[in-house]
Amino acid sequence: MKVLFTNPPWWEADPAGKCLRGGVRAGSRWPFTQPVRSTPDHPVWGEYVPYPFFMGYAAAYVARHTGAQVRLRDSIALRESYQAYFNYLLEEKPDVVFLESATPSWDHDAKVIASIARHLPHARIAVCGPIATFKAGEILATLPVVACIQGEYEKGAVKVVNGATGVLEHDLLTVGEMNEAPFPYYDEWIARRYFDYNPHGQLFPHAHVWSSRGCPFKCIFCVWPATMTGHDPDGTHRRTVRHYTPEYMLAFLQDLQARFHFASIYFDDDTFNLGNSHVVKMCEVMRRIKLPWSAMCRADTVKPETWKLMRDSGCFGVKLGFESGSQHVVDQIVNKGLDLEEARRTVFELKRLGLTVHGTFTYGLPGETKEQMQDTKRFIASLPFDSVQESGAAEIEGTPLHTLRTTGRLDAYAGAQMDQAYVRAGDGMKKFQHVIHELVNG
Repeated sequence: MKVLFTNPPWWEADPAGKCLRGGVRAGSRWPFTQPVRSTPDHPVWGEYVPYPFFMGYAAAYVARHTGAQVRLRDSIALRESYQAYFNYLLEEKPDVVFLESATPSWDHDAKVIASIARHLPHARIAVCGPIATFKAGEILATLPVVACIQGEYEKGAVKVVNGATGVLEHDLLTVGEMNEAPFPYYDEWIARRYFDYNPHGQLFPHAHVWSSRGCPFKCIFCVWPATMTGHDPDGTHRRTVRHYTPEYMLAFLQDLQARFHFASIYFDDDTFNLGNSHVVKMCEVMRRIKLPWSAMCRADTVKPETWKLMRDSGCFGVKLGFESGSQHVVDQIVNKGLDLEEARRTVFELKRLGLTVHGTFTYGLPGETKEQMQDTKRFIASLPFDSVQESGAAEIEGTPLHTLRTTGRLDAYAGAQMDQAYVRAGDGMKKFQHVIHELVNG
């Protein structure tokens, strides 16, 4: 049996007409499109392309547990044209196809699914990702899809290969299963194509990896903890964190380095530094790997001395999520549980240690005022960031933000209100470029 995990092409015309917009889907917490220099079948190095984590782990898991011939085709990383993609499908003729999708790409992906079915009428198609959490019934009723897998999809994909159909509810790996699972799928066609410039200091090619799954915090817009590593659409359910062991991570990173000779490592966990114990263990692993590394972190979840331990083991930079420069927005709308003054002190300490710092912020939250957006601009200007990400708040099915819009209330998010100023958008980049940018800077 042939099984294909597919991350199809996603191209759009740019309204300005000067270039195409390229989309990123699997591997991105908030799928979006952006103007790119690449064109179909002609990739340009240096554009953001994340590794498709859930897909990579599921592909390797299915290969081990079913004996099927498994391929992962990452057309986003390949910057593949639609014609080349469908030519590949006709040549490969997979029996089962898994596709991961979410709100921003769904209208596009539904058409791709219909085209896959026309090209491969014998194939069984399964939909995974955040979209399957919220729209499973509609998908099964209207598209040539046999199954929708909710949440991370290793176990569900095995069930589909073995004949399961319909809605497969969340069935997460236990910590033991996670650490006994095979390393995620990489091959020579895709392994060295993933790219993220931030935080500054990356050496290329670099590997995008996880050392954990999940996050206990409940930011209103955050996708993976609400839909993939848990099921918490309104922010009232328990969210868990599962860590990979040092032994697993050491063997995994040594295998990657031996096969692909990466120059640096980027830990793209939901939150890498949840507690000192895990960070200390990963620092020991990285001392043995002896490669520069960076990580997605919070500003307030480790002791100050742990930042130095990270630096001394090769860490050169971190990404920190702030979301807003207004404490009211952070507390009452985002529900992040972050003291901005403590976060401010952390930034200065990280710079003192010589690390680069990338700050992430979002605008256009429900109930957020223009003055609070200006607070964010002032907060950014007051700190020595090496780089900053500013985006519009994307609304994706399965998150508390989407629940608020569909139900009109969220008890855990006291300041979040669907007022007239709120702009609904699934693509946060488009929202920032076309709506929020004018509001903030106009």
